[in-house]
Amino acid sequence: MSEEQKFSRRTLLFKLGILINTIVAVIVAVPVVGYLLSPLLKTDRYLSWISLGDIGDFPEGQTRLAGFRSPFGSAWDGATDETACWVRRIQGNQFQVFAVDCAHLGCPVRWFPQSELFMCPCHGGVYYADGSRAAGPPPRGLFEYPWKVQGGKLMIQAGQLPTLSTRA
Repeated sequence: MSEEQKFSRRTLLFKLGILINTIVAVIVAVPVVGYLLSPLLKTDRYLSWISLGDIGDFPEGQTRLAGFRSPFGSAWDGATDETACWVRRIQGNQFQVFAVDCAHLGCPVRWFPQSELFMCPCHGGVYYADGSRAAGPPPRGLFEYPWKVQGGKLMIQAGQLPTLSTRA
């Protein structure tokens, strides 16, 4: 067999086809394998405790807006990494920490201290000071973050938006 017959155009195209198909198979397989192995590699980064500040920053009987940075954000996330929440200090070391998102469609609710109500500007949802639903289209009250007081600081369990599925 001559050298030309060993490496014909047909052989070259066949080997090139195998190479391209192998590359495509690897590209498709990497995310699938990552998805299948993700439960084994799962970390608790979504269950990080974040400080909102000293408990003295939140006067008794008042509701204040507080903010925190996502515990798993990146340097290039910028302002999208900032998250707000409403902190209500009932008395002593008793707090409620609400997500600012309306339970209806996620618009940011506002606190009106004169009427002691949270109101959603998008569709007229209204919540009482304790976060329970007062009126409008929301099907339930405001979602609450788990919180604790540690070393004189108010800490919340942050990393994912509190929803019905994240309640313990």
